[in-house]
Parts: sequence; C-alpha cells; structure tokens
Amino acid sequence: MVVASVDNLADERSKAQFDVGAMKIVWAGSKHVFDVTDRMARIVASDPVRVRKDNRTTLGRKELFKNTLRKMAHVVKRANELRLTEEEASKLRFFVDEPGYLDLHWVWNVCTGYKRSGTEEQQEKWLPLASRMEIIGCYAQTELGHGSNVQGLETTATFDPKLMNLSFIWWPGGLGKVSTHAVVYARLVSGGQEHGIYGFIVQLRSLDDHTPLGIIIGDIGTKFGSGAYNTMDNGFVCFNRVRIPRNHMLMRNERGNVCLSDVPKQMVYGTMVYVRQTIVSDASWALSRAVCIAVRYSAIRRQFGSQDGGIETQVLDYETQQSRLFPLLASAYAFRFVGEWLKWLYADVTERLQANDFSTLPEAHACTAGLKSLTTSVTADAIEECRKLCGGHGYLCSSGLPELFAVYVPACTYEGDNVVLLLQVSCQDCFSTGCWEKPVGTTTYMGNAEHLMQCKSSASSPEDWLKPSVVLEAFEARAFRLAVACARDISKFSTPEAGFAELSIDLVEAAIAHCEVIVVSSLVMWIFQVHREGSAGHSGDGVKEQLQILCFIYALHLIHKHSGEFLSTGCITPEQATLANEQLRTLYGQIKNVPMLTRGSGFMAGSSKCSLLVDAFNYTDHYLGSALGRYDGNVYATLYAQALRDPSMTRWYLMDTRSSFDQF
Repeated sequence: MVVASVDNLADERSKAQFDVGAMKIVWAGSKHVFDVTDRMARIVASDPVRVRKDNRTTLGRKELFKNTLRKMAHVVKRANELRLTEEEASKLRFFVDEPGYLDLHWVWNVCTGYKRSGTEEQQEKWLPLASRMEIIGCYAQTELGHGSNVQGLETTATFDPKLMNLSFIWWPGGLGKVSTHAVVYARLVSGGQEHGIYGFIVQLRSLDDHTPLGIIIGDIGTKFGSGAYNTMDNGFVCFNRVRIPRNHMLMRNERGNVCLSDVPKQMVYGTMVYVRQTIVSDASWALSRAVCIAVRYSAIRRQFGSQDGGIETQVLDYETQQSRLFPLLASAYAFRFVGEWLKWLYADVTERLQANDFSTLPEAHACTAGLKSLTTSVTADAIEECRKLCGGHGYLCSSGLPELFAVYVPACTYEGDNVVLLLQVSCQDCFSTGCWEKPVGTTTYMGNAEHLMQCKSSASSPEDWLKPSVVLEAFEARAFRLAVACARDISKFSTPEAGFAELSIDLVEAAIAHCEVIVVSSLVMWIFQVHREGSAGHSGDGVKEQLQILCFIYALHLIHKHSGEFLSTGCITPEQATLANEQLRTLYGQIKNVPMLTRGSGFMAGSSKCSLLVDAFNYTDHYLGSALGRYDGNVYATLYAQALRDPSMTRWYLMDTRSSFDQF
C-alpha cells in the first residue's frame, strides 16, 4: 500500500521565526560536517532495500543476524565504491542505524586501541589489516564476574611462558560469531610480580576457515527487546593457558618486560575515556531522535477541547504536554553542545599525552565518566517518556520508540555502570573541596569556596533567571555545598573508605550536581559565544535567541526538578524557586507561541517553533524509522499501511475466515 504524500506539518513550518537552515549547521557543528552528514544520510535513505530495518522486530535471531551481516558487508562495499573518506564512511555506518560488529571494529576500540597503545611497528602491521577488513577485531575486557572493576580482572597474561590464564570474558560485541582478533585486557604478570592491566592482541579464529583457535567461544544469547541490540553478536570467550607472542602485547610505553613505571594507572583507561566521550555525543543523537518523533506526533495529534463539534485541540497546545516534552528538547541540544566540548577536551588530553603530559588525564577520566552516566540515564528515561507522550500509538513497534529504547538502554551499563561511575566522580568532587588537591578543570569553581558557601541568589523577578551569572551561581553553590557536606561527613569516619561506603547515596547526588554544573556552564558558554561571535557565521536570523531559550529551559527545569536540593542547601529561597518556575512556563510559551483560549471553541493553536527545532536535526524518515515521526506528518495512513505489511497480519488477512475458525 502506497501512502499519499501530504505534508500535514506544512502549516507549522510556514510560520518559521528563525533560520532553520542556520540552526541545522549549528546542530551539526559546522557547514562541512552538515554537508557530509546530510549527504551520507541521503545515500542511505535512497537505498531502502539493502538497508531495510522496518522488519527487524518481526525476524528471528538467526535471520536478524544474517541480515546484519549482509548490511555490514554492503556498507563496506559502498564505502569502497564511492571512495569515501573515513569521516564519510563513519557517517554512512551511522545512518544505516543497525548495531553490528563494525561498531566495535571500526568506530569504538580496535583501531583506536592499536593507535593509542601500539608501537609504530605494531601499528604498521595491524592497522592495514583492520582497515582492509582482512581481520575483524573487538574489544574484550568485561568478564562474567567483573565489569566496571577493571583493576579486579581475573584474566592474567604471564610473561614466560606467555600464557593467558583461565577466565570467562563476557559481553564483547562482535565476539560471538564474527571477530577474528580481540584486544584483550589482562593483568600482566612477570617474574612473579603483577604490573597492572594491559592490552594484548589475541587471535581468536582461523583466517582460513574461521574455526576457534584453542579457545571456548560463542554467543551469549538473545538480549532485551525485539530486533534492537540482537543484531549484535555479543559473545563470550574462555582462555585457558593460551599462548600469544610477546610482541602481541600493546607496547607503546614498554621498557624491558613491562610498561614505563611513571605512566599513571589511568592510562589503562585511555580507550574507555575515548569510548565514553563518544557515548556522550551519541546520547544527543538518541535523545533528539525520540524527541523529534514525539514533537511531530504531538503537532499532528488532536484530542479533546472542542465544545461544539469543531476541530479538537492540538496535543502540543496542552501545558502538561509542553512541560514534559520541552525540557527533553532542551536536553537534546544541551547534550549536543557538551558532547562537542568533551571532544575538545579529549583532543587536548590526547595531544598532551603524546608529549608525555599526563596532568589532565584524571580530569578527562572524571568528566567522561560523570557525563556518560548523566547523559545516558537522562536519555534512556527520556526515550520512555517520549513513548508515553505519544499515547497508545507510541507502544507500537512502528512508532520506532520501543526499539530505540531497547537499543539505547544498554548504554546505562556498558563502559561502566552509571552509579559506579558517579561514585568515581564523587571522589574527585569531594577531595577537591577538602583541599587535598587543588581544584582544576571543571572543579575550578570549587576554589571559590568562601563565596559559594555564603552567597545568596540575587534573583528578585522571573526575568532575573534569564541572567547566566544568576543561573550558574545557583548551580555551582548547590554542587559545592553538597560536596562539602559529603567531605565533612566522610571525615567523621575512621577511614575515607568507610565513609564512602556509608555515604554512597549522598555521594551520587553530589556527583550528579557537579555534572549538571558542567553541562549548564558549557551550554551557557557555547550559546553566548554564538551570540558574541556568530559561531563562525552560523548565527542566522533568530537562531541565537532560540538557543538561549533552550538553554534556560534546560537549567530552570533542573532547578524545578531538584528544588529540594537548591532549597535545603540555601542556594535559593522558596520565593526564588517560584519565580524560576514562573519564568520556565513563560519560556514554554515562547517555544510554542502560547495559543489563545477562546470561549466555546477551545484552543486556537499558535505557530510552533518546536517543530522547526526538531527539523534542525535534519533526520531522514529512514533514519527515524517511525510512522509517528514522518517529516510530512502523514501518521495515520502510514500506521495502517505498516499494519498491512506485517507478515502475521498479511497471513491472517488472506486466509479464509471460516477455515481459520475451524482450526480452534
């Protein structure tokens, strides 16, 4: 069944009050990135047969994985045919939108692991093989009994007789069926002494017939959700006295039998830092995708409000819908900008490491750990909230939201459980307040201790909450006072370890507060830099004003959400909290252009900026994969057409009704 092309959102878009094209470039980061991203998205969307994904939830695991193999091979073939750069090929893989072994081989860890930890000779050997797909790699660290506790890994690599001792590694993507090699992390043992955790290149399967090489290896089974992450062959492997050549140890910092003793232990987390900053960027993509679906459907759906049989009220006009949806829209933009800042931080750290400057590595580790935890937790919850905001239709797989949730929610656990990561952040957070270490980087504000402990918010009107200095001071004071309270309470215990164990709940709350300072401060800095410098010419008509509205929606929503902490720490008064809420509701109206209430006919919808703000994401219908989030808003005909295409629906539709009842 063909769905007629009718643009039901044209009226929304005709009332644009800012330059949507300029906002697209702001979202992308630059004109160059926008051009590459847009071109790759359209290449994928123009090839719907080979990269089809609307049938994933109806396929069994075996057929699902076969489809993934075909798609991944097609992606590599297309990248070669089109002579794509690595940047272009990366975007092509992204818009195919299917978790698969290439994620681990290319984008995440294998090539990065070789480049980061391998010697020049090792890079010359392994990188060309990986680039030509002559070997397929994965990242093997998580064990059946150890995940976030990297220092507690059971896998050992003993120098002479060069053995990988018994352990079960569990969960690596690509390991179950595809990978020929893995970068395995293990405790290095030499001369009877342990020297920490290091990476080793281990061949898993024969390059001739793909059979396992003296190991027990397989797939861990079906995961949560239909389709979703079941396209990925997460696997297990058991090493029992497996020999590997000495030069398969990643030895960039090697001297003699072990690595340089003056390299900080955090170097072991180098790859994890890279992956976590990538996860933060990915959070904005997943969240913006869900928000795009929910905003467009909320603009199409009409429900109640008519008193005389006239047109019903646009769901987006209800304040309850706005108060749930608009903070998520603002969060998507906030995470996009903090992700860009984190990329800059990571690049700076990498440059310093190459000069043997390890001073900023702990800061990068804490930032990526905390922001990974914050952004993934918020995004996972937000995708589910967007599903609810779409009513009953949001529960359909054709809405795209159930599978998006199932694909995304593992991010709250992989590369570090979110609560564990927040506890790691709280160590830096609380120690910075106790003068054990001088506050640096994102904790620099804690050096202004006397002011933050005594300051009172100057907000005396709703408009005062549109001043960046007022907002930032409230967030910094709240985070600092929570951290000071934790440090003070910890000092009452016999050991810091005992205090941390007893006060873990308080520490998590303090870490979240600190991470929110990072997001709000980077958001304010970035947006007001746009205002000041035009963001390299991308300011556009009305763009900076919309970004500022989103900035304050994000911040004031958090003040509303955590009002108990802001009030209990004395950062603001109850009256100031009321003023912040009043301003927040005003900002919602500025996003929607508050509709006018007329007697007897319900609401008359005003023009909506939020539809244009999600248009700025520049997502194709193929990438969104949602009947509810179609660009043209043709929701109901699409839902019906997709129902008829469902294999089970088609089978019963074509069967004779009487004969079907005879079977019972």
